[in-house]
Amino acid sequence: MSADIDKKLDALLDAIKRLDARITKIERGVPDAKAPAGVPTKKISIKEFLLERPPSTDIQRTLAIGYFLENYAGIASFTASDLEKGYNDAKEPRPSNISVNIKHCIKQGHMMEADQKKNNKTAYVVTRSGEQFVAAGYKKSGGK
Repeated sequence: MSADIDKKLDALLDAIKRLDARITKIERGVPDAKAPAGVPTKKISIKEFLLERPPSTDIQRTLAIGYFLENYAGIASFTASDLEKGYNDAKEPRPSNISVNIKHCIKQGHMMEADQKKNNKTAYVVTRSGEQFVAAGYKKSGGK
C-alpha cells in the first residue's frame, strides 16, 4: 500500500512540475513586437504620452491623441468622439471643433479616413508619415 501511495505522490509531483514549467513559460509571454528586445513593456497613460511628446499646436495634439489611441490603446481606427474622449482622459481642453483639426491632419497627410466606419461614424487612422511626424517630435523628416 505504501508503494501505491509513493507512486501516486510521484505522479502528482511530476504533474506539478510540468504545470509549473508551463506556467513559467506563459508568464514570460511573447515579447511585445513594438518594444525593443530586452526592454520590459509598461503601460503609459495618454497624459504621460503627451508630456513625453509635447505638441506645440492643437492640431499636433489631435494627431498625437490619434497616434496614442492606435499605438498604445490598441484601437485600430478612431472617430472624432474617440479623440474627444482622449482629450478628456488626458485632461486637456477639447477644441471647439475637432473636425477642423482632423481636416488639417488629413490635409497635411498625417491622417486619413479608415476603410470602414465605426459605429456608423467616419473613422480615421494615422498615416505612416503621421506616425513618423509624431515619433520625430513633430518635425518633418529631413530636418525641415
